[in-house]
Amino acid sequence: MTRAGFEYVLEKHARAAAETCPSLCNRSISPHQLRHSCAVIMLQATHDIRKVALWLGHADIRTTEVYLRMDPSEKLEAVEAVVPPELRRGRFRAPDALIASLLADTSPPPA
Repeated sequence: MTRAGFEYVLEKHARAAAETCPSLCNRSISPHQLRHSCAVIMLQATHDIRKVALWLGHADIRTTEVYLRMDPSEKLEAVEAVVPPELRRGRFRAPDALIASLLADTSPPPA
């Protein structure tokens, strides 16, 4: 299959997918984006930059190192590290005053 043939098939399937997933409308989806997404997923799964470099066919591993800087889970960990503790994700524990006010609102109206 030629590059143009692959782009044609990809575009056809992207249009079909956009019918059920409106967020894909008017978005450009290229073979390079698929290659990049696959490389990031492979890096997350294997944690081995050498395997990703081999799969992508990179002659120099330094070319593949860009994927180390683009790992979304690592970005999330970095953001979590600088977020103040009171803003971090976790289990919400409602104060007693809030619970009491909610319980007072659920009492039946006087008859």
